[in-house]
Amino acid sequence: MKPGIHPAYRPVVFRDRAADFAFLTRSTATSDKTVEWEDGNTYPVIDVEISSASHPFYTGTQRVLDTAGRVERFERRYGRSRSKQ
Repeated sequence: MKPGIHPAYRPVVFRDRAADFAFLTRSTATSDKTVEWEDGNTYPVIDVEISSASHPFYTGTQRVLDTAGRVERFERRYGRSRSKQ
């Protein structure tokens, strides 16, 4: 790799304010805000709108869609009638 052209890769805290959840990882993302982490060190913090702590798929609150009904409705509207098969 060429030296001097890549952004700094360092520890960064990502914080989900909606779920009051934060995690420390490494990233090239930058921020002017900082936060003191559990280990006593200060890291840049990036606030995100959604994370695994608040996303419906990971929390188990997602809705189950009736895919069979949706396929039948699509076929009924846009072709492939059952009498032609």
